[in-house]
Amino acid sequence: MTTEIAPPRRTGRQMLLLLVAMASIGPLSINIIVPAVPGLAKSLHADLETVQLTISLFFAGLAGAQLVLGTLSDRFGRRPVLLVGFAIAVLTSFAAAAATSVGALIAARTLQALGAATGIVVGRAIVRDVFSRDKAASMLAWVTMSTVVIPMFGPLIGGLLDQWFGWRAIFVFTGTASLIVVVWAALGLPETRDPQASAGGSLRQLGTEARALLSTPAFAGYALCAGMISGPYYVVLGAAPQVVISQMGRSPAELGIWFILTSFGYMLGNFIAGRFSAAYGIFSMIAWGLILELIGTAASVALVPLLPVAGPIALFGPITVIYVANGIALPSAIAGAISVRPQAAGTAAGVAGCTQMGCGALISQLISYPMATATTALPMTLAMLAIGIVGLLLYWLLIRPSRTS
Repeated sequence: MTTEIAPPRRTGRQMLLLLVAMASIGPLSINIIVPAVPGLAKSLHADLETVQLTISLFFAGLAGAQLVLGTLSDRFGRRPVLLVGFAIAVLTSFAAAAATSVGALIAARTLQALGAATGIVVGRAIVRDVFSRDKAASMLAWVTMSTVVIPMFGPLIGGLLDQWFGWRAIFVFTGTASLIVVVWAALGLPETRDPQASAGGSLRQLGTEARALLSTPAFAGYALCAGMISGPYYVVLGAAPQVVISQMGRSPAELGIWFILTSFGYMLGNFIAGRFSAAYGIFSMIAWGLILELIGTAASVALVPLLPVAGPIALFGPITVIYVANGIALPSAIAGAISVRPQAAGTAAGVAGCTQMGCGALISQLISYPMATATTALPMTLAMLAIGIVGLLLYWLLIRPSRTS
């Protein structure tokens, strides 16, 4: 049985604010470059599919890094892993700003993901260190809702920096933000891992631990559902610049504004999860989130013919509904995954995050191929609908209460 432990009184509020900052760097680093992708392709004389690797391989880097960082944080503690990871984020951000070729930029972005993953996976493990399963779902929802406020402005900031100073300014900005967080963590982050808990195994044992987790139907279901819950978000990151900027002729800054508006949907979903997860449990939150996601994705397909007349609102209206669904379901899916083996919460968070981000890397890159030659948003919306259907099937087959009780 998991016992809820109160955070130290003197650090509780500061830790919450720090968790918000830590978890914001990853989404900010992803989102901020999205409006600059078409311009980057021209500036670096590369095709769109190659430039898209700066996003999809970032997700792949997040996936792999979370897998390793989870085990490291179980073995060596949350604080040292966090500090080293964010130091890497600072260095690679400035390396990306100095890149002179698309290959160098892709390499720097992939390594940058290591630091960005640190805040995500270690932050989740810290939450699970001090809260029980259903309360952890509620706390993750509140933290996630807070972290959306900063990254939601990322595409607008990136679009404006790209227009005013060029794309290199985007990476100077993320490097500076990462530097602020690592200094803050060095000064104010306590160690939350229970010193009496058994340390995680060596990296050699990581494969064994990961296989044990993934061979458990409940854990596999939670992790794969997390990937499908967030799947439409990765489709939007990979396809929205092509639809809004290339097909509709709108500016990168306008795309950033639409991202801000739809992010309020995700915040609403997180608010609902934070308010009701502890009362209704994770199964209800995942199920209702997936049902709402399916409704939103189906609406996005139906509204494609209206795009030439209605403009981006016909695309981003359903996306907002989808983001509400994501905000409702994702915290509970993550909380379920990291509660299968609470004594190895860091490893579980890493494996779950690896699965989620691995799905994201694959989705965001694959969608760039049909969108490179598409003249409508139909490939984008059909991909989101397919993901919504798969998510519900995974829930039914692997994690509904009668399967996990």
